[in-house]
Amino acid sequence: MKHEDFKDWIEKNCMYETFYEDSEGRIIMILTELDAWAMCNKFAEVEREECAKVCDAYDNGRYSNAADLCAESIRARGQE
Repeated sequence: MKHEDFKDWIEKNCMYETFYEDSEGRIIMILTELDAWAMCNKFAEVEREECAKVCDAYDNGRYSNAADLCAESIRARGQE
């Protein structure tokens, strides 16, 4: 995920108080600890699904069982 995609993802999918620009031009995001935890969990879920889709792409017959097991294992990590 590129930085611009990440910024867009945060604004659309995460809870936060505000963004502001500091005196050096850096963007600062204010959020609660609980919101940070939720954001990290959402981001990990999205990344797990993207990785599982890579496994799904190899489901072409020859590696079907391994690809299915790989995708299932990746998706199951979020259920622990």
